Amino acid sequence: MARTKSDINIKNKKASFEYEFIETFTAGIVLSGTEIKSIRSGKASLPDSYCYFVGNELFVKNMHVADYWWGSFNKHDPKRDRKLLLTKRELRKLKRASQEKGMTIVTVRLFIAENGFAKLVIALARGKKEYDKRQSIKEKDQRREFERGEY
Repeated sequence: MARTKSDINIKNKKASFEYEFIETFTAGIVLSGTEIKSIRSGKASLPDSYCYFVGNELFVKNMHVADYWWGSFNKHDPKRDRKLLLTKRELRKLKRASQEKGMTIVTVRLFIAENGFAKLVIALARGKKEYDKRQSIKEKDQRREFERGEY
């Protein structure tokens, strides 16, 4: 049975406004049965979620995956910490970089890959200053005016 391309694409718009992305990575997520069903129905959100290390393993915190409507006694905790799957080289690189001052790992996008697995795009990021945020708003407004033809 051939899989069809999924249209699930959950973004963290707040992250791109609050942080400057240095480098992005695509990670797999360890999920339980009802969590993947909720994600496939689009019932997940990413604002306020971030990644942290426990030993040499990377986890995502505050990623909300709603309860699955048809789930019975095997329901999951919506805000539980979920393990991310990356290569050892990527984990070492992220751990070393996240220990620097001002650097953090934030979630950017959650999607379903062509093979049917849920993937999370994470970014090594540095927080923006107030004037950087104002500049981002100004650029977005200029782009919107140009697209409308109001330049």
